[in-house]
Amino acid sequence: MQRTDSVAMLKTVGVQRLKQLHALGIDTVEDLMTYFPRDYEDRREEKGIAELTAGQSNTFVAKVLAAPEVFHYQKKTVIRARVGDEDGQVTCVWFGMTYLKNSLKVGEDYLFTGRYEVKYGKKQVLSPSFEMASKKDPLASGHILPIYPATHGLSQKILRKLIYQALEETKNQFPDLLPKKIREQYHLCEKNYALQNIHFPEDEEGFLLARQRLVFEELYLLQLALFSMKEETMKGRSGIRLSPQPGRQEAEAQMPFSLTQAQRKVLGQIEEDFVSGRVMNRLVQGDVGSGKTAVAMIVSYEAIQNGYQAALMAPTEVLASQHAKTFSEVLGPLGVRVGFLRGTMKKREKEALLAGIASGEVDMIIGTHAVIQSGVAFSALALVITDEQHRFGVKQRVRLSQKGQDPHVLVMTATPIPRTLALILYGDLDISVMDALPTGRQQVDTLVVTSAYHERVYGFLKRQMDAGRQVYVVCPSVEESEKRQTESVMQYGTYLAQEVFAAYRVGLLHGKMKPAQKEEIMVAFARGEIQMLVATTVIEVGVNVPNATVMVVENAEYFGLSQLHQLRGRVGRGTEKSYCVLISDAKNPEAKERLKTMKATSDGFRIAEMDLHLRGPGDFFGTRQHGLPPLKIANLYRDMEILTQAQQAARQTLQHKDELSKEQWQALEQWQKTAFTATDVGI
Repeated sequence: MQRTDSVAMLKTVGVQRLKQLHALGIDTVEDLMTYFPRDYEDRREEKGIAELTAGQSNTFVAKVLAAPEVFHYQKKTVIRARVGDEDGQVTCVWFGMTYLKNSLKVGEDYLFTGRYEVKYGKKQVLSPSFEMASKKDPLASGHILPIYPATHGLSQKILRKLIYQALEETKNQFPDLLPKKIREQYHLCEKNYALQNIHFPEDEEGFLLARQRLVFEELYLLQLALFSMKEETMKGRSGIRLSPQPGRQEAEAQMPFSLTQAQRKVLGQIEEDFVSGRVMNRLVQGDVGSGKTAVAMIVSYEAIQNGYQAALMAPTEVLASQHAKTFSEVLGPLGVRVGFLRGTMKKREKEALLAGIASGEVDMIIGTHAVIQSGVAFSALALVITDEQHRFGVKQRVRLSQKGQDPHVLVMTATPIPRTLALILYGDLDISVMDALPTGRQQVDTLVVTSAYHERVYGFLKRQMDAGRQVYVVCPSVEESEKRQTESVMQYGTYLAQEVFAAYRVGLLHGKMKPAQKEEIMVAFARGEIQMLVATTVIEVGVNVPNATVMVVENAEYFGLSQLHQLRGRVGRGTEKSYCVLISDAKNPEAKERLKTMKATSDGFRIAEMDLHLRGPGDFFGTRQHGLPPLKIANLYRDMEILTQAQQAARQTLQHKDELSKEQWQALEQWQKTAFTATDVGI
């Protein structure tokens, strides 16, 4: 059997099982073998009940002494079963799994594995897995047992058997993509050994060697692809030389505030790129309110002063509209002609704007995805800017840059990412960090309260609006859901508008509305015609209403830390004292820790670190949105040291390309084909 064969070639894989495997993203034998465990149970030692170790997972054989009982405690369903052996007895406890009542037979011996605790003098094993002792799984008993992610109807036992079969039938087939010199330098084990021991470890050492090897390879290939892309992007391209003078002084004089040192530092880096003779590919990463837009305006004006055009692409029409207004107000008096290109334009209006862009009459073009449509042609494009890059795929950014003859590329994001981790997402870009807020930006006070405080919160909102201020109320969903009891914009917003704040002007905003409706609501809020805006996270990105002083987030536990930080950044943009109120009844320790972090700090980079730590890289990055594949085994928080080594190795490999075999280059090319896919993100 070949590793590239379909999993349908495996014994016991029929039509139904094939569907179940496809649902997990498993199509080939190689997919199956790289479907890595999420956890492990050590079943090498079976203990008697008298030997169980408190605070640890234990494996033991015991007889079910009485029929399992079902209890209801604090809205939870609890199943208890009394089991015992010749040395003692213990209670097994499960939560919410009522079907277990009929799964355990009185008088039958079972093999249990679970965490043993002694609480208030009671001995219990929490949520143990179990199987009949007479039908032990030979792959599980006496071994370190792999536990796999959600299995879409496939039992752990079946999945283990399929993976074991695949490993047996493809023994030593996997070519080692890592150069021998790299393996020796970083003390990495062989690939086939790693695959065997990541699924069925011989011992702790075998597992650790296997994981280190596979994590290193995953990060190495990704970094090699990114660095290679950057090298390829720059090959044979000469950048448009742009002189920063006198554009910078004129544009800076138009700003309503003095630039921070962080802004000046980033401007200096961009201007070095402008005069270098090479094409700029730079990411500007700045916290909410750090002044990225001001930098974008200044460098756009510098390009325009040199006789060229500049273009900016934003993910939503609301944000693009705001940018168009701001650029017009600041650069308009300097003679810059700003065009706003959007999908909802009337045909005649759009045709006139496209003609102006093509002829060079329009200097600064701002828009949504409409900017990268085939019908948009530029006269002399020298600078392209992508705002809120995390909402776009890599290919969308590339398509924008292809609108000109090797224009300079500036990418902006308000999602703080630790610098080393940013190299994973933006390894083909140089990185600039803006880590200071402009003078006058308010420190937002953050409060965390339960729903019992609603009346007091409502009173506070009324006082703010009576004083002429505006407020946001954010809900996690558009409509009510049976799956989770959360506040929704439609139902809760209507209640607030009709019952609690009937004397105030309340508006509703969510992603299911048509673009024109959203635009109308946001414009009305920006003008002060709406006092309270009840919305989903559609207002998370870029909306600027200086008069808004309070952000209330309902069911705050449903939001990630970085998302809460973005929402908080919508207030504190004016001169008045501002507040963020997070409302949550969550009992989950992780959710409580997130909210505690929000209250303790406003440092976006510290928040990003905590978010990554608590939720993991998959949730934090949403890698599909970046056009990157999800990492199968690497954890970017835990594996920082391996990441650093993989980056060093990737650079070393590119410097000595002759060490790569033809097959290794083919693997790299395959990475680039599959890894950098554009993903349309629903806004």
